[in-house]
Amino acid sequence: VQLQASGGGLVQTGGSLRLSCAASGRAFSTSTMGWFRQAPGKERAFVAAQIWSSGNTYYADSVKGRFTMSRDNAKNTVYLQMDSLSPEDTAVYFCAARSGFGSWYAMQSYDYWGQGTQVTVSS
Repeated sequence: VQLQASGGGLVQTGGSLRLSCAASGRAFSTSTMGWFRQAPGKERAFVAAQIWSSGNTYYADSVKGRFTMSRDNAKNTVYLQMDSLSPEDTAVYFCAARSGFGSWYAMQSYDYWGQGTQVTVSS
C-alpha cells in the first residue's frame, strides 16, 4: 500500500490549504486514516483521524474547529482542509493508514505512512 500526500505549500497567517492523500497498491482493509504532523525539532503529533466504517472523525484540540478531514471513496483519497492557519501549524504533514484498532491518535498503531508534505505558514 502506498500513500501519496500532496497539497502543502507556503501560505500567510489566516490562509487555507487542502492536503490530499491518495492510497494505491494492494487491497488493504482500512480501519482508520489519519493525519499527523511534525514541526522542526518536535516529535510527530496527531492531527486528525477518521474511522472508515463509521465516518467518525477526531481532531487534536489544537486544530479543532479549523481543520476538517474528509474522504472520497471513489478516488481512495482523504483530504485535510486547513483554515485559519497560523505559524504554529508549520510542519511536515503525514497521512497514515491502519487496518487494526486501538488508539486512533497513536502513531504506532498505523501500518502505512505517506512521504509527508511541507506546510509553511508565514506571519
